[in-house]
Amino acid sequence: MKLTDFDFDLPEGLIATRPAVPRTSARLLVADAAQIHDARVSDLGGWLRPGDRLVLNDTRVIPARLSGLRARMSAQGATEARIEVTLLEPRADGTWSALVKPLKKLKVGEVVRFSDALSATLEGTADGQGHLRFNLTGDDFDAALAEAGAMPLPPYIAAKRPADAQDKHDYQTVWARHSGAVAAPTASLHFDQALLADLAAMGVTFTHVTLHVGAGTFLPVKVDDVTTHKMHAEWGHVSETAAAEIAATKAAGGRVIPVGTTALRLIESAARNSGAVQPWEGETDIFIYPGFRFQVADGLMTNFHLPKSTLMMLVSALIGQDRIREIYAHAITKSYRFFSYGDASLLLPHGAGDPNRPQ
Repeated sequence: MKLTDFDFDLPEGLIATRPAVPRTSARLLVADAAQIHDARVSDLGGWLRPGDRLVLNDTRVIPARLSGLRARMSAQGATEARIEVTLLEPRADGTWSALVKPLKKLKVGEVVRFSDALSATLEGTADGQGHLRFNLTGDDFDAALAEAGAMPLPPYIAAKRPADAQDKHDYQTVWARHSGAVAAPTASLHFDQALLADLAAMGVTFTHVTLHVGAGTFLPVKVDDVTTHKMHAEWGHVSETAAAEIAATKAAGGRVIPVGTTALRLIESAARNSGAVQPWEGETDIFIYPGFRFQVADGLMTNFHLPKSTLMMLVSALIGQDRIREIYAHAITKSYRFFSYGDASLLLPHGAGDPNRPQ
């Protein structure tokens, strides 16, 4: 299984740099094993059935991009250097792993000041990353970070424009609850409270799980034989309540449909040992590519993914490599918008939803 098997040509103009407004006006490609339909996210209820369960990742994206100044005294006087930081994850010792640029301009023990309230000291380095200890913790840290930080937009957006105040709203789900992600579960960005209420009224249920999406989600695959790729690890949690809800839906004959690849990877991780979702907490590095046996997910709502990415491999595993090529060719022909702020797809390998669905 070669990396080139998951490649495709994407016109630059189809890469979205802002989301659709309102959120539910984004386009929705609905595909099963035989048909492709063009719809809108606002039409989602027409493709679901009463008794279906959507699994939602309730991680909250932190404004993980920081810009600050390092001051240094020398015999020649005071000098300053601009330091750019992207937080990656908290460490057990209370420091944060971070990408620090330029790392060579910051010595262990030196302080970077990001605002009047927020600063950090470099306590060490490893694997090209810095370990930063902030001057604040808890709610005080969260408040200062919200003021000083910017949303960590994906590289393909950040290369086109800087993050701004609007991204603090746009790059966060309406059900975000547990802080810790440095990338959004982007399929979830298409939902608003009105759509959730409409789906609930028709008998669709919801389960919340938490997977803190890491910067590793954007790392390229560098091996030609994709089966030898090592996935990045991300922390996740499936509660007893979530596991019981999913089990109840399965027992009743309903479909379990994760919203986003992060929710899918988490529930499949929680089912690896027994074949059914169990309460689970820890780091998962599950790698889903063609040949994977899905234990839980009956479908997937997801955005359109980067060529040669692990997420292209995941959707290929779910609905078939040949089929995903057809779906992506259709999306490109119809000018769907791609990647984090782009449009959505609903992949239903076992068949679409209600016979009264929109056409």
